[in-house]
Amino acid sequence: MAQSTNTRFERYVPIGIVRMISREAQMAGLRRSANQVLQIMALGFVASAVLGTIILLVLHWGIGAPVVGIVAGAVFVVVVYMIIEYMIDSRKSKLEEMFPDYLQIASANLRSGIALDRAMLLAARPEFTFLSDDIKEMNRKIFSGETFEAALKDFSAKYRSYELNHAVRMMLEALRYGGAMADLLEHISRDLRNQQLIQKEVAGQLFMYSIFIAFAALIAAPVLYSLTSQMIVVTDTVWKGILTANPGGLPTTGISFLKPSPPKIDPSTYHTFSLISIAVITGFASLIMSAITSGSALKGLKYLPVFMLIGFVIFFIGQAFIGSLFSSLGGI
Repeated sequence: MAQSTNTRFERYVPIGIVRMISREAQMAGLRRSANQVLQIMALGFVASAVLGTIILLVLHWGIGAPVVGIVAGAVFVVVVYMIIEYMIDSRKSKLEEMFPDYLQIASANLRSGIALDRAMLLAARPEFTFLSDDIKEMNRKIFSGETFEAALKDFSAKYRSYELNHAVRMMLEALRYGGAMADLLEHISRDLRNQQLIQKEVAGQLFMYSIFIAFAALIAAPVLYSLTSQMIVVTDTVWKGILTANPGGLPTTGISFLKPSPPKIDPSTYHTFSLISIAVITGFASLIMSAITSGSALKGLKYLPVFMLIGFVIFFIGQAFIGSLFSSLGGI
């Protein structure tokens, strides 16, 4: 019964997508199969679609409720995928921070006369967390009869890291053609540390760009949207007063084609547009800032909710301040 439940979702998904989800889950460090991830996505899609449709029907948006519900379900699937991608990138970053120290310890073990697989196992200390677990799993595969080359390739496939893949490739070439493995690991460790220092220096030099992006997205854009929103409210209020005083319409004087007319933009519609625009701007700002400072846009996902919240707060504060200012000036 459990087996049929696990395979039920795979029947309706192409095998290529199932394999891709399985690889993504493995690189993210999830202890879940592709079936379980598909189950979460499918059930979440249905629940989000139904909940979104019900909410819109309660709000009397009956015409577009099913379409918006399907969009809500698709958004849930995208969010789950983005969370998995963020976990992959976070795991890769932590690995690349620990890997130079791990290689240094493994190199010292090799210099003491220990075999390579044993030296790598002894270097897997508890402070290396999930890296130690993967090294121990690699050694279990070797002890069960798998070749060292195949086990090492399987280990590198668990991370989306160019640095790890490059180090593994050099280790395999050294094993095939001969070479001082201890010296090689030490040189790789030193090069990785130098590369990390260069990345930090570059990120420091680009810090001013991050400040400019943060100011434009978190302060300038919400303030401008709040100003425009209040101007539309004031204009709409003025035109309502004019039309109330002139129910037959404004008289035309002289040139007939210059007849004034009220604006076509509804204040509530523009208010909703402003909120959507601020969410998009602040969301992309968090990703761009992360790409500039760390080289990975996915790391900005953890700042995305904070950026959106700050943008919304400044928008509402600016809207209240500008609204009170217009009211004090014109009595509106």
